[in-house]
Amino acid sequence: MDSGKHYHNQCTGNALTTVNKHTADEDITLFGSCFCPFVQRVWVAFEYLGIPYKVTSFNYEVDPYKKPKDLLEVSPKAPRALNESTVIMDYLQDLAAVTTKRTLLPPSDPYARALVRLQSDFVSRNIVPAFYRAENEVANVSGTSGEGEKRALGVGLGLWLKDGDLGWTDIMVGRLYRAANVLKHYRGFEMPTGKKFNEWIERLFNHPAFKATCSTDELYLDS
Repeated sequence: MDSGKHYHNQCTGNALTTVNKHTADEDITLFGSCFCPFVQRVWVAFEYLGIPYKVTSFNYEVDPYKKPKDLLEVSPKAPRALNESTVIMDYLQDLAAVTTKRTLLPPSDPYARALVRLQSDFVSRNIVPAFYRAENEVANVSGTSGEGEKRALGVGLGLWLKDGDLGWTDIMVGRLYRAANVLKHYRGFEMPTGKKFNEWIERLFNHPAFKATCSTDELYLDS
């Protein structure tokens, strides 16, 4: 169904460069629309974990309102097909454990891994819905965690730490902050800022795996 709204169906900027590097056949093919934040979660995971993949022959530009036959023929019931960003990220994490040996989760501390999952759950239950509500009305959402949990999460805080590396929660929430200019442009809503938060944003946006999957601001504003 056509939404009647103008939107992009082709990546731009760094994202388009990355698309053009992944046109050869591989065991895994990525389908998705160029402006979907949940697709970008998976895409960043592919890039960071170093798992070979092919971008769909539609140049990663699956129009969500006019889905191509190739995509419609693929469903979760089909052999070797997956949907839902967090499920695919779990699969890629497990695959990397036996191939590239890279990880988005703390490598050896089960409790720290569990706390990262809790933070991811908070993102899914609170930050994501608030972001989409804010497209229609300005919303304020806040959350806190105990000092004990903050200390235990130390090994899983990803780029929040100055010397950290890209982590699971960075990917879960990062794309929404990348598109925060949409809220500022259309709703006059600006994300809170602070020294540590701004430093995290800078590290995230400049991380090679994240940066490689980002289109230009124009695409997000128009889509």
